[in-house]
Amino acid sequence: MIKMMLFATIVVLTSFTAVAAPAPWYLWKSKLDGVSLCTQVPPGEGWLQLNGPYKDAHCTVHGRPGQ
Repeated sequence: MIKMMLFATIVVLTSFTAVAAPAPWYLWKSKLDGVSLCTQVPPGEGWLQLNGPYKDAHCTVHGRPGQ
């Protein structure tokens, strides 16, 4: 019985990782000097989000990763 519960737990936990996708990329512009930056997380205060989401780290392919 314990082996069955352990197996079921492992199956459930691994099924979540099978459908996980990477975070999308966004294009940001500095309010200070106008420099553009492509990141998956907000770079902080002083940046404006220009566009997104993108599938790649160069911010060239529109869309969400995994779709």
